[in-house]
Formats: sequence, C-alpha cells, structure tokens
Amino acid sequence: MKPYPSHDWTRLIGVPVEIRRDSGVVRAGVVDDAMPHPAALWLAADAGGGRELFTAAEGYEAWIRPRVLGGTLCYKMAADQLKGAPTLGP
Repeated sequence: MKPYPSHDWTRLIGVPVEIRRDSGVVRAGVVDDAMPHPAALWLAADAGGGRELFTAAEGYEAWIRPRVLGGTLCYKMAADQLKGAPTLGP
C-alpha cells in the first residue's frame, strides 16, 4: 500500500511513520508521543538517533504506510481510516 500523510498525529502513538519535509524523508521511526494542538510528535530513540520532536508548524508531515498483518485484524492502522477494512464488534 502507498504511504499517505496523516493529519491526526495523536492517533499515531506506537505506529511506524516517515517524517517528511519539503517532499523528502527526514527520518523514519515509531511515534513515542504526540500532541494535537499545536500538532507535534516525538519519535522514539532508535539506531537512527535519539528521541526527537517534530512539529507541523515547522513544515513537517507524518506519513504512514498501512501494512497487512496476519490473523483476524488485517491492518495496523485504525479500521476507520481504511475503506473496506474489517472492524471489531457489530
């Protein structure tokens, strides 16, 4: 599946993302924490660098790539973000 920008950064906690600015990938990693207003998120520390803060006000975008997973749940992303994805419950 193709990546696309996410506009609700608070839903990305624990999700792998690409941070982009001016159409280029700045860093990729897992979102450690996020704030809604102003939009800001922290990428968790990993081999690529320490914990780092990115804000929409500085021109950063968080891009996500839905991935097919095994088992009953087919997607890592929330089902309401993906048309036709299975949902839990009635």
